[in-house]
Parts: sequence; structure tokens; C-alpha cells
Amino acid sequence: MIVFRHVDKVYPNGFVGLRDVSLQIEQGEFVAIIGLSGAGKSTLIRSINRMHDITGGELTVDDADVRSLKGKELRRFRRKIGMIFQSFNLVTRTTVIKNVLTSFVPDLPFWRVLFGIFPQEAKIRSLEALDKVGILEKAYVRVDQLSGGQQQRVALARTLAQDPSIILADEPVAALDPVTAKQVMDDFRRVNQAMNISVLINIHHVELALEYADRIIGIREGEIVFDGPVSEVNEKVLSDIYAGKLEEVI
Repeated sequence: MIVFRHVDKVYPNGFVGLRDVSLQIEQGEFVAIIGLSGAGKSTLIRSINRMHDITGGELTVDDADVRSLKGKELRRFRRKIGMIFQSFNLVTRTTVIKNVLTSFVPDLPFWRVLFGIFPQEAKIRSLEALDKVGILEKAYVRVDQLSGGQQQRVALARTLAQDPSIILADEPVAALDPVTAKQVMDDFRRVNQAMNISVLINIHHVELALEYADRIIGIREGEIVFDGPVSEVNEKVLSDIYAGKLEEVI
């Protein structure tokens, strides 16, 4: 469970990223976060795994006070939270399997990392993760030979190899064409439903958010202006979230 209680985030330059945010996300939910660019979507997502430190309020994940975590505690905490980026964050000049294996690096002795010697269990789990996203046959192909959609699936497999309880995705389909974007969203939904993993996606495409998510969180200028099921989203709600600038997203 993820709980925000009156959370604020003010950046060093004075920009307000989050303003008095209070919400609760249950295990296994599929949540889409929508809003204009600069509204606070990425800040909200990245505060959960402490990529961004909040400046006020309380944020807990499975009863752990995120702000208080340090050192090994913080590293262990982050192992249970997968992170997917728009740019994939892969090493393109090496193979798919080696990219997925990097998810085990924090748990390995330095000598294993130095020589690239991974335990058999790590290799098996990596192959299983690739199978779950439908690209097992690409395991020994170089990443730079894959399409954008396939690369995002590798990034998702790398995250699944961590055995996370939460996946955070920051604009994961923004760089993909519409057909490929739907294929990747299918992967997220399948993982969410089959493995009961909480999925929180910051997404620019409203139509995809409404098609795939169970719950929509609308954010404007750092404030939550809508939080509810997809069935309650209508034109008035969207107009409020996007400050009357629907033409920018639809």
C-alpha cells in the first residue's frame, strides 16, 4: 500500500512540484496519472522510490516511512519497486539477457559484477522474465537490433526479474507509435493482473489511460484535482485536469 499524507515537494529553485497531496493506492491497482506537462506527474511517481525527496508531509510504502530510509534500508526498499523510463535505459551494445541480468547487480559480490559472472538462478529468472513479456527468443540478440517496443519490453523484463511489488512507469510509451504503445500497455496490464503488481503509469495519452487503467489520478499545478475510477471520467473532468487545454492531449 502506498499512502501520501499532505505531501509537498518544493524544488530548490522554488518551483512547487506537489502541493498537499493525499491519496492511498492499494496493492494490485493499475493507476494512470494524467495532466499537462509540468503538472507534477513525474514528481509524484518519482517520490515513491525516493528519486525525488519530498519536502513536507508523510509518504509510506507498506508502512515504511520513505523519507527516513537510508543506506542499505533504502537500497532494499528500492529493490521492490521497479522503474520504467521513456528512454528504456538499456545498454544497447550488449545482449538482451545481459541487460536483464543487471537487475541482480546490487545483490552480487563485486568480483561477480567485475567479471560478469552471474549465478545460474539469476540467468533462469532473467529468461523467465523475458518469457513473461513475450521476447524470450530475443535473449541473445543485441539490444540495438530491437525495435523501440521490444526495447521497452526488455526494460519491463529487467524490472520483473527484481520480483517487484510495485512498478512505476514514467511516460513508458511516449516514444512509441500507437500500435506498439498498445502492445506495451497490454504487457503492463497482463503483469498487473497475473502477478498482482501495483502499476502506476505517468502517461500523456489520455485514451490509453482510459483504456487500460482501473483508476485515474488527475494532477494540475502540483495538486490532485481528480481521483477516481475510469467510469467517472468525463469531458468536464478532463477539462478541469487539463485547465481547458484538451486540444493538447486529444
